[in-house]
Amino acid sequence: QGVEGTDMPSFADQLDDRQRWDLATYIAGFSADPAAAKSEKTYNIADLARQTPAEVLAVEGPQALATFRAQRAQPPQVKRGPAQLLDYTAATLDKSIAAYRGGEHDQAYDLSVAAYLEGFELVESSLDNVDANVRKDTEKSLMAYRQSLQDGLPIAQVEQRLEAAKGKLKESAGLLGSDGLSWSLSYISGLLILLREGLEAILVLAAILAFLRNTGQQSAVRSVNVGWGLALVAGLATWALAAYVIDVSGAQRELLEGCTALFASVMVLWLGVWMHDRRHAAAWQDYIKSSLVGGGGRFGFAILAFFSVYRELFEVILFYETLWLQAGPAGHDAVLAGGATALVLLIGLAWVILRGSAKLPLALFFGINAGLLCALSVVFAGHGVKALQEAGVFGTRPVPFFDFDWLGIHADAYSLSAQAVAIIAIVLLYGRSRMAEKRRVPVS
Repeated sequence: QGVEGTDMPSFADQLDDRQRWDLATYIAGFSADPAAAKSEKTYNIADLARQTPAEVLAVEGPQALATFRAQRAQPPQVKRGPAQLLDYTAATLDKSIAAYRGGEHDQAYDLSVAAYLEGFELVESSLDNVDANVRKDTEKSLMAYRQSLQDGLPIAQVEQRLEAAKGKLKESAGLLGSDGLSWSLSYISGLLILLREGLEAILVLAAILAFLRNTGQQSAVRSVNVGWGLALVAGLATWALAAYVIDVSGAQRELLEGCTALFASVMVLWLGVWMHDRRHAAAWQDYIKSSLVGGGGRFGFAILAFFSVYRELFEVILFYETLWLQAGPAGHDAVLAGGATALVLLIGLAWVILRGSAKLPLALFFGINAGLLCALSVVFAGHGVKALQEAGVFGTRPVPFFDFDWLGIHADAYSLSAQAVAIIAIVLLYGRSRMAEKRRVPVS
């Protein structure tokens, strides 16, 4: 609060709640003995914030006081399993509705975003393998509550949507349970996390590498390998920074994923149409003579490879962290086995694409590759908009349509509109290509 009449001003209007807690924790460290933190007794965050050293000394004694001071300066790291994550979602929703009642609509909306991204989203993959319909219904109810805040609906309607969302959360918690997953479910979850998130990246990489090898562009192949290799390093580094150095919120994570997905959508669309334009021998020979696969072209392929892999890697690691906790010690081998199986399947798929493409006529190979990349552009567009919606950048507008998450199809007007734009762009660019071919025929 500061001291009136002195040079010690109040920081009430200069620091937010988080910064005040950071400052309080820092000051608390002045009287702490770090060695005392290693104790059998662990204080949770609520106790560390609520109790004072004098209260701990009076009730528990000097040894507990030393532990309390040390843990207050450096709170123990507590891993959050599915039960804790769902509890966090419910508790944050309660804070959100309280802020809405108090007229703090922006804060209420931000809390609703955090409730989903920092809690429920991290158990979605596990819940999908138990009951995908419950996962979808819970996600939709959370998004409906969030949208009611954004639309400024009357408090009665907002509370009604909140109760519906909390009811779905309880149903999800009941399905996940607290005793860990079975071996088979841990294995399937470990398999599907990597298979689902890595499939799109493998398809893009395999298409690019097959094209470059079939056309003798070995120097560009090395650039692509450097691109996805750097993506692995960058993804692991991002996770390490978020876990141990800086605070990366769920909204920032989804914003990053959404932007990279939309960027990848544009890039693979460009590459797909580019390949379609050069599927005929004459067009390809003209391209070879122009020597366009120079430094700029190789750099473009490397950038596309980088973003195709980096886009999902950070989130995959977070999903595996949550699954690891949920599976428990008895299920760790199953999680590792599932991930290893998915890796083998993805590598096998890439091998099949590379081997099979080498036996195809050049025109047919270019046509298939172009179609695959254009289809992935539509998928990425849907995923990108959905990620931005989850980050709170866009609202949601549910429509009567089917969901197919693997193809980026979501029953939402914004997501479907983005995919429609991608499809229209493909049709227009392909149409332009056809017209160019017709003009070229008389000349030849």
